[in-house]
Amino acid sequence: MENDNSTVVKEFILLGLTQSQDIQLLVFVLILIFYLIILPGNFLIILTIRSDPGLTAPLYFFLGNLAFLDASYSFIVAPRMLVDFLSEKKVISYRGCITQLFFLHFLGGGEGLLLVVMAFDRYIAICRPLHYSTVMNPRACHALLLALWLGGFIHSIIQVAFILRLPFCGPNQLDNFFCDVPQVIKLACTDTFVVELLMVFNSGLMTLLCFLGLLASYVVILCRVYGSSSEGKSKAVSTCTTHIIVIFLMFGPGIFIYTRPFRAFPADKVVSLFHTVIFPLLNPVIYTLRNQEVKASMRRLFNQHVA
Repeated sequence: MENDNSTVVKEFILLGLTQSQDIQLLVFVLILIFYLIILPGNFLIILTIRSDPGLTAPLYFFLGNLAFLDASYSFIVAPRMLVDFLSEKKVISYRGCITQLFFLHFLGGGEGLLLVVMAFDRYIAICRPLHYSTVMNPRACHALLLALWLGGFIHSIIQVAFILRLPFCGPNQLDNFFCDVPQVIKLACTDTFVVELLMVFNSGLMTLLCFLGLLASYVVILCRVYGSSSEGKSKAVSTCTTHIIVIFLMFGPGIFIYTRPFRAFPADKVVSLFHTVIFPLLNPVIYTLRNQEVKASMRRLFNQHVA
């Protein structure tokens, strides 16, 4: 790979999700409605957890942070995509593209690590209940939170550092509705084989290993739960099932996009749409709908403001 990092391209043209005006209008309306309904729900989850003294357990602390991460993640792609649906020319500057790419992987990497932390929390709560209050004390929870933010930053800055070293001298058309590693790398005016391998290792392998590790941990937890006769058995199974659903929603599209060589597939844009817009907003809602304590707290909060 050449070391010349001179960049001539100052902006990228986004080809968008589809070229059909009718499909664009339909997707615009559906995503706007979804966005306006689900996004306030995420902020309601955060408000509920912050305002209810009964929701101080580490599980709810991490759930509140998941809602914050997912809401922040959805702001990276969705608003600009909605604006671009109404624009004739969809253009993003080189700096804007790099910034979008950085925050996409910063928050996405942080969320992946947060799911690992939440799995660890459930493992201690179910398999080592006598040690739970000692291990998952407030100081440890904040240290884990700091670690996952740092991990997301390191993961993302590695991606950006490699891309900034690549020369871009044309063409400048990105066949997507946002800036991401696979499409941006393909526009570089140099051999990108080594960079692609490094990116697959940094994003793809990390995503796959986290996914397999999380599945294995929940299998262990569920085996432990089914082998016990405790009163909270059904609640533990429900919580773990919810976590597994979110793991598939979070890591499934990531594995599809980042664990293979960077060549285009027809399903890439649809998978990316769910990965960057739909699933991040749904994750906290899925947790909440299956958590009786949070739902009860929301009802109390609503009744207090109505009364």
